[in-house]
Amino acid sequence: MHSKLVDVYRGGKVESSHFGHIAVVSAEGNLLFSLGDPNRVTYARSSMKPLQTIPVVETGAADLYELSESDISLCCASHSGETQHTDRVLAILGRAGIEDTALHCGTHIPHAQDTYKKLIAAGKELTPLYNNCSGKHTGMLVTAKHMGETLEDYYLPSHPVQQRILKVISNVADYPIEKIEMGIDGCGVPVHALPLERLAYAFARMARPDSLGEERAKVVNRITTAMMKYPEMVGGTGRFCTDFMKASRGRLFGKAGAEAVYLIGDRETGIGIAIKIEDGNGRAAYPAALETLRQLGFIDEEQLNNLMHHYRPALKNARHEIVGELVPSFTLHKC
Repeated sequence: MHSKLVDVYRGGKVESSHFGHIAVVSAEGNLLFSLGDPNRVTYARSSMKPLQTIPVVETGAADLYELSESDISLCCASHSGETQHTDRVLAILGRAGIEDTALHCGTHIPHAQDTYKKLIAAGKELTPLYNNCSGKHTGMLVTAKHMGETLEDYYLPSHPVQQRILKVISNVADYPIEKIEMGIDGCGVPVHALPLERLAYAFARMARPDSLGEERAKVVNRITTAMMKYPEMVGGTGRFCTDFMKASRGRLFGKAGAEAVYLIGDRETGIGIAIKIEDGNGRAAYPAALETLRQLGFIDEEQLNNLMHHYRPALKNARHEIVGELVPSFTLHKC
C-alpha cells in the first residue's frame, strides 16, 4: 500500500525510486491528505525527541538547572557533534553535577567530519558525548537527578524517566499506551511505534497545543519555540532540520528520525505531517517533506529555492561531479 514519492535520476533516466507513506492531520485529529498507508505502524525514532523533551520542562528540571532555549533545543536534537553541541551538553551536565560518563547513548562517528578529524589528530577516543542523541540523554539524566531517581539505569523501559515519556506520547498522540509498540532505539532508550497518522496528530497538537491543557500547552510552546529559534542545536551546519527551520521563519518545526521518518508541525494552521520512506533511505525524506509543504502551500518559492539542495539533491560520482538528482514525484490525495 505504499506510493512512489521520489525518483532518482542518473542523467535523464530514472534509475530507481523511493516509495513511502504520508499523513497530513489537523489539530482536531482529521486526516486531510495522505499517500500510501496513513495507518502504517511506524517507529518514530528521533522524530519523537520533541515529545521526549516535554518531561524535562514539565518536571521543573529545565528551570532548576537553568536550561536556556538553546539547551532545550539541544534536548530535541540529533546533533552533528560540533563544539557548539558538545560544549553545551557538558555545561548542562555540569550544572546538574553529573559526569558525562553517565551518558549511556553509546558511541558513533559524529556527523561533523571536522570534529572527527580533530579527535583523530589529537589521539582522542570517541565518547558518548559525540553521539547525536547526547542532548536527549542529557535531558533524561537531569530529569532523573531532579526527581531523585537513579541515574545508572535511566535508559531502561521500566525507569520512571521512560515511563513519563510513554505517558506523554500516549496523551499527545491520543493513542492508548497498551497499543504503543516498543523497541530499543539506536542510542539504547525505548523507541515507540504508532500509526503514522497518530504521529502527524501529535505534531499537529504540538503546533496548536491548546487541547493539551494550559500547563502542558505552555511547555510545548516553550519547546517548539526553542527549536525554531535555535535550529542549529537540533541538527548542525548544513543539516536539513537546521536549514529547514531557519527558512520557515518561525512557522514550521520539524524533526528527522532514523530509517527515513520526518515529522512536521505548522503553527499557522495547526496541521501535522508525518512521512515514512518505506526502504528507510533518508535521502528521500527531505525532498518528500518539502514537496508536501509546497503542495500544501506552507512554503513559498523563495524558501524552496533556498532549500533546493535538500529539495532536489544532486547525485554525484566519486569525482564529485553532478550526474543526476532526486526529484519528488507524487501528488497528495485529499481525504
